[in-house]
Amino acid sequence: MAMKNLVYGVDAKPPFPIMVLAGIQHVLTLFGATTLVPLVFGPAMGMTTVEIGFFISCVYFAMGVATLIQTHPRLGSGLPIVQGSSFSFIPPIMTVIAAFEAGGPSVIMQNVAGGLIVGGLALSLIGYSRIVGVIRKVITPVVIGPTIMAIGFSLAPVAVQFNAANYWPVSLLVVACIFLFSLVSKRKYVRIFAILTSILSAYAVCVVGTLAGLFPEGHAAYVNLPSIAEAPWFRFTGIMPWGTPKFSVIAVGAMMAGFFAVMIESIGDYHSCSYAAGLPDPDAATINRGIGAEGLNCALAGIFGAVATTSYTENIGLIGLTGVASRWVVRTGAVFLIIMSMIGKLGALIATIPSPVIGGAYIALFGIIGTLGIQVLMRADMGSQRNVLIVGFSFLMALGLPGWVEGQKELFFGLGIVGQILWAILKTPMAVAGICAAFWDSIIPGTPQERGIARD
Repeated sequence: MAMKNLVYGVDAKPPFPIMVLAGIQHVLTLFGATTLVPLVFGPAMGMTTVEIGFFISCVYFAMGVATLIQTHPRLGSGLPIVQGSSFSFIPPIMTVIAAFEAGGPSVIMQNVAGGLIVGGLALSLIGYSRIVGVIRKVITPVVIGPTIMAIGFSLAPVAVQFNAANYWPVSLLVVACIFLFSLVSKRKYVRIFAILTSILSAYAVCVVGTLAGLFPEGHAAYVNLPSIAEAPWFRFTGIMPWGTPKFSVIAVGAMMAGFFAVMIESIGDYHSCSYAAGLPDPDAATINRGIGAEGLNCALAGIFGAVATTSYTENIGLIGLTGVASRWVVRTGAVFLIIMSMIGKLGALIATIPSPVIGGAYIALFGIIGTLGIQVLMRADMGSQRNVLIVGFSFLMALGLPGWVEGQKELFFGLGIVGQILWAILKTPMAVAGICAAFWDSIIPGTPQERGIARD
């Protein structure tokens, strides 16, 4: 079923100015979360400010390359889907940091790289060997729906508590602008650039407030303009910037949890992205190539000194909001990511956007992601008590179980590597939703119509 408000389809090539601005809009949408991941890891590893800045450049470069691969119709899924830093790998990499912290940041990153390379190549083999396509019928709308819902709605704390709540007036300004520009305005180009215009409007308010002294240093809406002047103009991260990767059992074992979560999450993302782009459900070949590319991208991220990559759900929400589903736009955004990794001042400028501005954008985008999961469920028979019980149980467990598991870290870690893997998996809402839904949907009898696979 095609989206009614689609402006540019997947294969459409918008005019160059539109393509550039829409590509920048994708970058602005993903950079907050993509930057947040290295900002979590850097201090935990004991990196200096300079090292963290370099680490962020490594991440930008890897994500740009990964997006180009994933959007390629032969190497990847070919869908207009952005690749960014994966939150699913935060617990596993924290495990690696704890195990190798005595060696310092370089040793930690060498072990992280080794885990990403081994796990990434394994996931790539699973995808390109077409194994994922064979099990596609196990991943039904009844499974995908609650998984996508968990992805979107579980990100509420990221949007609200860690960003928007830092200064509500600016965040609510962004939300109001998004509603105004995307739903109220009748102008085509205003709607296409609804997110970009909203972010820039709020950013301008923050800059004026900073220059006027209303937002002093330390205030959530403060714009750190001096940091732009201090940043270097050119910086190339290179290959294996932290040293030769190390392949340890602990790192590789811990990373498996992240790859498991990424596979379930990405299959759901391909479906929601296809829907948002007005395409039919992705076929087995598309899913195989997509997962193969996910693994290849993670292995390359290890080589480039970055963190794991995954399909970015917030950018799928952007497609739903703007109606721009062109893969050319997404690939343009990928090129900008690579440029950002090399131009220090450009990255520094984007990094000055205050967290409340990003939080306001995330409130709108993450909500859309969650409701895309509900749209996927509409393909199954949600009048069936079977499906209502499965979906309700899976979604509730996704919201409730991870918090309990996080508090039982010592118990799980006491079981060794297996316990660490289980802890990382069960601490991830989308993994819990996918596992619970897949288990019950597979063993409880249901007709193809009930399960939403009658057309397959």
